[in-house]
Amino acid sequence: MDRIEEQVMELGFSGMGRRDFLKSAGKGIALTAATGALLSASQKAYARPRDERIKQIASNSYAVNSLFKRRSRGLSTRPMSDAQKARMQELEEFKKKYGEITMLDFPQWTKDTYPGVTKMDLWDPLFGDIDDESQFTNRGFDPSLPSSKRYLDKLADKIVTTGVMAKHISNNAPRSICEEDEEARKEGIRVAKIWLDAAKQIGVQSMRVNTGGPRIAPSADTKEGYSRNREIVPYLKRAIESFKEMADYGEKVGVKVTIENHWGIAAHPMNVRIIVNEVNSPYCETSPDFCNWEHEYMLYHGLEALIPLASSMVHAKRWTRFPDVDIARCVHILNNANYHGYISLEYEAGGDVVAGTLKLMEDVVAALI
Repeated sequence: MDRIEEQVMELGFSGMGRRDFLKSAGKGIALTAATGALLSASQKAYARPRDERIKQIASNSYAVNSLFKRRSRGLSTRPMSDAQKARMQELEEFKKKYGEITMLDFPQWTKDTYPGVTKMDLWDPLFGDIDDESQFTNRGFDPSLPSSKRYLDKLADKIVTTGVMAKHISNNAPRSICEEDEEARKEGIRVAKIWLDAAKQIGVQSMRVNTGGPRIAPSADTKEGYSRNREIVPYLKRAIESFKEMADYGEKVGVKVTIENHWGIAAHPMNVRIIVNEVNSPYCETSPDFCNWEHEYMLYHGLEALIPLASSMVHAKRWTRFPDVDIARCVHILNNANYHGYISLEYEAGGDVVAGTLKLMEDVVAALI
């Protein structure tokens, strides 16, 4: 019996193994989704009690990454501008106010900071013991290393003892997923697989993998006298092939692979739909972000295009780039699609990130039904 199973027993969940316990929190939301589909239009006018709606909310470690302790290795030594110095001073004040944390602290910190929230969305660069270089390579935290696996067991212990579950990893580590360089593409898939193993180890249900490709997707030309986009087709073909392989592996370990509108070829919702539909696996789906779009009209129409293909995670975002995003309108799109997965609070609008996240949480919860 390993440590996490021992703690399951200690907490009174006898008969549950690691997998059963870590998946148990998801059963209620699945039941909610099933019953929600049966509600009539008139019934939907009445929102669930607040404590039920808040069960869909997840904290987002990226949103508060400025509070996290960082490895000194690799930090920039370039001189800072006055504005950067002022921002650093502001961040230090926030650390004094809210505490400086690590990923091992984040479950309890979530519980203490966001009342009622018991789910987490974790950003990959924040994983690892910053004092143990054996867990890192030049690519950052490597979850396949022996010391890293022990670290992940510690994180799983924190998850069990706090009851704050990790539901999603917003992962930037797998790269080159649709690149022409075949060796780089295969390396990106390899990295995704070891992270899927790590996700299973801590009970995560879904993990974002970026499509890669050029940050600005190729567009059509009229060389043949009419509009045609030949350049993007090879990127889509390679992305489909890569996500098929990752989804097959995800099915083996029980973790979904998701595609977020996260720039490159994924900046356009149709490209994301093409990849997900061509992969055609329950272990490959979308995880839409409210604001990662190239123009204002995408804010709502892009979300409408992707939400039917999502069941695990959505990023609710308030961002300096689109400061006037209508959070209620975005949430109504989720309501209309009968979305009952999790909603992560990715606040990026400057100032006090914790206060901003709390306000975003209240706006999302108020609009949910």
